[in-house]
Amino acid sequence: MQSSLLRQKIGFYLEDIETPIGRTINLVITGLVLLSSAIFVADTYPISAITRDRLDTVDTAILLVFVVEYLLRLWCAEKNLRYFFSLYAMIDLIALLPFLLGTVDIRFIRIFRWFRILRLLRFIEGKTFFGYVSGEDSKSLSRILFTLFAIIFVYSGLIYQVEHATNGQAFNTFLDAVYFSVVTMTTVGFGDVTPTSEAGRLLTVLMILTGIALIPWQLGNLIKRLVKTANQVETRCPGCGFAFHDTDARFCKICGSQLGKTTSELGQSG
Repeated sequence: MQSSLLRQKIGFYLEDIETPIGRTINLVITGLVLLSSAIFVADTYPISAITRDRLDTVDTAILLVFVVEYLLRLWCAEKNLRYFFSLYAMIDLIALLPFLLGTVDIRFIRIFRWFRILRLLRFIEGKTFFGYVSGEDSKSLSRILFTLFAIIFVYSGLIYQVEHATNGQAFNTFLDAVYFSVVTMTTVGFGDVTPTSEAGRLLTVLMILTGIALIPWQLGNLIKRLVKTANQVETRCPGCGFAFHDTDARFCKICGSQLGKTTSELGQSG
């Protein structure tokens, strides 16, 4: 009985983002994901042996935290087999096993785990450079931007791992790989950096296909969101106090109360 309650409690806090404990746990895990990705990038640069050893120690500690988290999530799942084959669980496993087995370093895959934190973004709302952004708009905008970032980051990590050993002059650091990924996925194709291995060429083809199929779609969604945001003005509802509505709105979209003049209109009449 106590074991079942403990499982439910741990499982709740691992998924919860409403309570302070749940948010803290998710933010800490997200911070560790970003730190691990930063260590992977730093390892591609010429740094001292002492610094490299320290970074590897930190990354190993992060890895152990992720292993414990993965096992806890698996233990707390109502259906263990179903969770094992879920998308997040497979990403966790792919990111953990190669490092544990001492094969190819693909720590950059862990960046996908950052998608968990996007659930928190619905609590963020307010005025931005583009206008008012609601909690849901903030979440959607962040998901689109992060999807673009994650695609470039992961492709850069893959091409670096594939090409660095045999083509180190062209792919010397992670920034070289990012440059190649951006140029390739945007179909600019300067040709100053080219892969030499079969795997590298296959990845290049995948990058081009991704650039043609996915990036325009994501950018189109981003532009639609920004246009929607720019068309909202400050009009405080007398009923519920909600402050931002569409420029042509006459009634509050939250409570239905009739709206008065916008802040800009009040300023002009004054």
